[in-house]
Amino acid sequence: MTTITTRTVEYPADGLTMIGHLALPAGVDRRPAVLLGPEGMGLSDVERRRADALAELGYMALAFDLHGGRYLSDPEEMLARCLPLLADPDRMRSIGHAALDVLRTEPRTDPDRIAAVGYGTGGAVGLELGRDGVNLRAIGTVNALTTGRPGEAARIRCPVWAGVGSEDPIMPPAQRNAFTAEMQDAGVDWRLAVYGGALHAFHHPPVDHPTVPGVGYHPQHAQRAWRDVVDLLAECLPVTEDPGA
Repeated sequence: MTTITTRTVEYPADGLTMIGHLALPAGVDRRPAVLLGPEGMGLSDVERRRADALAELGYMALAFDLHGGRYLSDPEEMLARCLPLLADPDRMRSIGHAALDVLRTEPRTDPDRIAAVGYGTGGAVGLELGRDGVNLRAIGTVNALTTGRPGEAARIRCPVWAGVGSEDPIMPPAQRNAFTAEMQDAGVDWRLAVYGGALHAFHHPPVDHPTVPGVGYHPQHAQRAWRDVVDLLAECLPVTEDPGA
């Protein structure tokens, strides 16, 4: 297995001190990078392990924070913070830009080769960075079929991949249709994967605290969604890509 190094990074965003997890591949050369966003509960070991797995593949990876170092295990507290956040594109963008600045300033990050991958609220943050015109190589989301302000999706400059469970009550067919219509009308290179029989947050291993209704782990689809994310990165942000390309 490839040797990686990790460290905690602190940075200000949304009036809080965010605590992210940075994973670096072996070597000293510049590498493509991935900004990794968590579900609405916040940054946990699940996202930290995903960042580590991306570093093992050769990417610089920053799993960013949403709640100032807190993990919101109480569903009511999580919704009280996330619902206003999801309704405010500018706040989401400020959180995304703050984390992106941290990743870009890492000496081994190639600032012109960055992708955003996110789950739930973290995926919505990645989409808002795209709608803000940020130069990303790819945007990958799971459970984040959010729509933006009219016309702003035309600013997205990279392929967008989205995954959702067919039985997800939080992202139902009407939400899927609105999202895909927005992407199509904006001329975005988009893809949608619908995982049959899966609920919301199907990618996330079971937790030992209450969750919102409609959440359920689907181990087979979780593995498939991860492979789809890795394939998106391999296509749009290959580690062996010539930095001058």
